[in-house]
Amino acid sequence: MPSNRRRILGSALAALAAPSIVRAQAASAHIVVVGGGFGGGTAARYLRQLAPQAQVTLVEPAQRFYTCPFSNLYLAGLRSWESIGHHFDGLRKAGVRVVHERAEDVDAGQRTLTLSSGQVLRWDRLVLSPGIDLRWNALEGYDEAAAELAPHAWKAGSQTLLLRKQMEAMRNGGTFIMVIPDNPFRCPPGPYERAAMVAHYFKQHKPRSKILLLDAKQNFSKKALFLQGWKALYGDMIEWQGIAQDGQVVRVDAKTLEVETVFGARHKADVLNVIPPQKAGFIAERAGVTDASGWVPVKGENFESSKVADIHVVGDASFAGPMPKSGFAANNQGKLVAASIAAELLGQEPAAALFANTCYSLIGPGYGISVAGVYRAEEGRLVDAPHSVGISPLDANAAFRAAEARYGASWYAAISRDIWNR
Repeated sequence: MPSNRRRILGSALAALAAPSIVRAQAASAHIVVVGGGFGGGTAARYLRQLAPQAQVTLVEPAQRFYTCPFSNLYLAGLRSWESIGHHFDGLRKAGVRVVHERAEDVDAGQRTLTLSSGQVLRWDRLVLSPGIDLRWNALEGYDEAAAELAPHAWKAGSQTLLLRKQMEAMRNGGTFIMVIPDNPFRCPPGPYERAAMVAHYFKQHKPRSKILLLDAKQNFSKKALFLQGWKALYGDMIEWQGIAQDGQVVRVDAKTLEVETVFGARHKADVLNVIPPQKAGFIAERAGVTDASGWVPVKGENFESSKVADIHVVGDASFAGPMPKSGFAANNQGKLVAASIAAELLGQEPAAALFANTCYSLIGPGYGISVAGVYRAEEGRLVDAPHSVGISPLDANAAFRAAEARYGASWYAAISRDIWNR
């Protein structure tokens, strides 16, 4: 009997002590987040909210982060450049330590991250949200030097500014050619929204100009809606050629602004915008979490790397099945990863993984379209939730299109506050 009482008492004391032990473990934890964009910025902010005892360090080289979402509106003249730039003071006020350096290397065994200054950060959990890198020379002739003549503008920054300057300098009646890659790539509807925004700019300033889209695939996100909107607002200004129409480009000559397709057709541009094939950002490869595709396979329930324990990868770098590479998706993933890590640190059961994505595209002022989906984890992978995909109707009236345009602008304002507290 005394022995039983001792065992019962011991169990009771252990139960009482558990919360304080868990709190101590959480307080000693250091979570390092790489990348201050939609995925990483979100993860850092929500980790501070959900596990306030833990130390959270965000590593981001840019002092001011410019977003790819809404950069197309800058090209159109519908947004100022600074309106899509975000600083990190809000995250600092939330208790996140922000380090403006480049992440250079990861030692998963030692749990260290080496920065460009040589500083080494030790981590208990690592969250990577490095975005994309471009596959230079995946298209023959298209390397970093070529991008200075034929910009990709698929990372918001100097390339976006360069493309806008080239559009401004182009002659009225010139040809703008865009080269579009096969899936997967960052922001599936992005090239087609860009075509509309370039057309809007040309309609205002260079109305005799043409836009030729050379596409390595036959179908794309919201295709019917884009084709309808282009025709309604811009007439025949935009011409799209898919792979069946010999639209797949295999060779680029940036000096002459010429491209060549699979079957040998050559097209010459006045402005050439080449969006090349892509892969996960550099640090993901250094961490050993990429596979042969160049992307990062993750576990659907918590976006932990399928290859390396305690490293989570969110945003464009991850391969998440049907979930697209978008800012909305990255924000959702960052929140789920923060909740998952916080639950583990605090000894709690993690919430079930359920994700959503909505993608708004602007075809012209007052003319928006959208697509939405919901995804759930099932046996370690993400799948579409039943009956969860929604898309703008083709027969929508002008008021509906105007409302979609307002929703898109409101989404951008809301998500900017959510992440950077702008």
